[in-house]
Amino acid sequence: MRAGESHRQVEAAEVASDGHIATAATGSRSTESSPIRKPLNPHRRRAGPSATADADAMGKFRKLGRHAAHRVSMLRTMVSQLVKHERIETTVAKAKEVRRKADQMVQLGKDGTLDAARRASAFVRGDDVVHKLFTELAYRYKDRAGGYTRLLRTRIRIGDAAPMAYIEFVDRENELREAKPATPPPPQRAPLDPWAKSRASQQWAGPKITSSPKSEGL
Repeated sequence: MRAGESHRQVEAAEVASDGHIATAATGSRSTESSPIRKPLNPHRRRAGPSATADADAMGKFRKLGRHAAHRVSMLRTMVSQLVKHERIETTVAKAKEVRRKADQMVQLGKDGTLDAARRASAFVRGDDVVHKLFTELAYRYKDRAGGYTRLLRTRIRIGDAAPMAYIEFVDRENELREAKPATPPPPQRAPLDPWAKSRASQQWAGPKITSSPKSEGL
């Protein structure tokens, strides 16, 4: 082995002082350097596949300044607290997203099927919350087709000037604003007899306009 070749092999195995690892090609003096990757920010957590799948199943939501895993966990906690206490205060943007999921959970409680119970228990936290959805809230809103929650703006938060709002369930005790009474349906008209309908249409119809042969020739 020549002295020059052994010197090149020793240089190829050394680690450069600037943080790059030098690798030499066989039979040549050219080297390729690959920079060492910077460590990731420990405070920033990347969303795993399960969190991404949960976010896709939930649908499109506001980012709320959080990644997918944090956003799903926050919404689960806030919806569970809303069902438990029936009124919470948060920012307007969060309240709008919580209202969507809270209405969906109440609708699952009204369905009362085994599949609905599994879907609700997979989202909300606590067996007592699931039990309240399928018993108390389902019975309270059995005659209501939707709109189980309301959002009331309250104040501007000191510090970041974020608009705050209360979100609560309707038709409950000590609610901030009473729900409007349901609008009664219009009275149904008795169906007309087909012959009477035909005579009425002939009576209300205008005179028939007949074209003269002279105008047709023109």
